[in-house]
Amino acid sequence: MSYPPGPQDQNPYGQQQPGFGQPQQPQQQPPQPQQPAQPQYGYPQQQPGPAQGQGQAQYGYPQQSGYAQSPYSQQPTAGYGQPGVGGPAAYANWGQRFGGYLVDSLMAGVPTGIIEGIAGATRISALLFLAFVVCIGVWLFNIYREGTTGQSIGKGALNIRLVREADGQPIGFGMAIGRKLLHIADAIPCYLGFLWPAWDAKKQTFADKLVKTIVIKSQ
Repeated sequence: MSYPPGPQDQNPYGQQQPGFGQPQQPQQQPPQPQQPAQPQYGYPQQQPGPAQGQGQAQYGYPQQSGYAQSPYSQQPTAGYGQPGVGGPAAYANWGQRFGGYLVDSLMAGVPTGIIEGIAGATRISALLFLAFVVCIGVWLFNIYREGTTGQSIGKGALNIRLVREADGQPIGFGMAIGRKLLHIADAIPCYLGFLWPAWDAKKQTFADKLVKTIVIKSQ
């Protein structure tokens, strides 16, 4: 005979208790709060704190502000007409050019004058020819040096040199002779071309403009 369940047999949560010998139902566990997902690769993710600010990157490594720039990262602009490579500060001024020309003239004129003086005192005509050969020889030697190295004896003494405007290289022996002959263009207008470097932007004579050369300060 069975009896109806009494109040003591009632489940306070509204569920009926299993009878004797019956399998008990597993009790449902309340849901657990989910743990935050860990970042990949096993590194703990750092959260910026009040002392860290915004300078911390992911995985706890400090964020770098950037690598120091190399002083060689910026290449200079090619061409001797550009600032910093061969701009106005690099051009030889009129005084330097005149000083170089004066030294070159003395190198040829002094020995020539001495030989001519001896020829006049001794009346030996052969010495006049020797004076001419010495003058031409010193003149050609200076032109050769100027064309191949950029510096005659006088330009070397004043620390300046002659180069092509396009690439800053020596102009060669042939072009150097042509430039000397073109100095006639500087002499025709009352020698105005020789004075032109005093106010010209690139400190050029008329001959320099014709053959596209400049005279710069040696580094």
